[in-house]
Amino acid sequence: MEALVSRRVGCRATASDLVQDLFLRFWRRPEVKVEALDTYLLRSASNLAIDYLRSEGSRDRAAEGLHDLDEPQGSQLPEQALEVDHDLQRIEAALRALPERTRQIFLLNRIHGCTYGEIAKAMQLSQSAVEKHMMRALEACKASVAEPASPLRRPGSARR
Repeated sequence: MEALVSRRVGCRATASDLVQDLFLRFWRRPEVKVEALDTYLLRSASNLAIDYLRSEGSRDRAAEGLHDLDEPQGSQLPEQALEVDHDLQRIEAALRALPERTRQIFLLNRIHGCTYGEIAKAMQLSQSAVEKHMMRALEACKASVAEPASPLRRPGSARR
């Protein structure tokens, strides 16, 4: 099973961790009758590897997006830079307004790079609960930048 996961993720140590997580999940589950246990576990391991690769891909894309923000852009207008600054301030305010547990889960995932499974284990929550907290945090961030709260805009003026 570890070899299968290792081929998918490209790292034997990561594969070992993922297979161990799979067995812990299976062990903690209420007793469920499975017709072909070997097939069930291999399919679960494969799905876990796919989930891991997806989360790594989204983390890489987010890191690239942050890297792009760090690079100076000669064509960027001061107004655009000011708008980005306002957006970041609104996101920061939205994160501060979140419940402590939700904010902590968001920071562990987005800043420290922890997976949902790692966060769930560390905080003694289900992975589903971690996902729900992340959805709340991401929705709050999205809503904070959707609000036209810039002092540069006059009330009633349309944003184009």
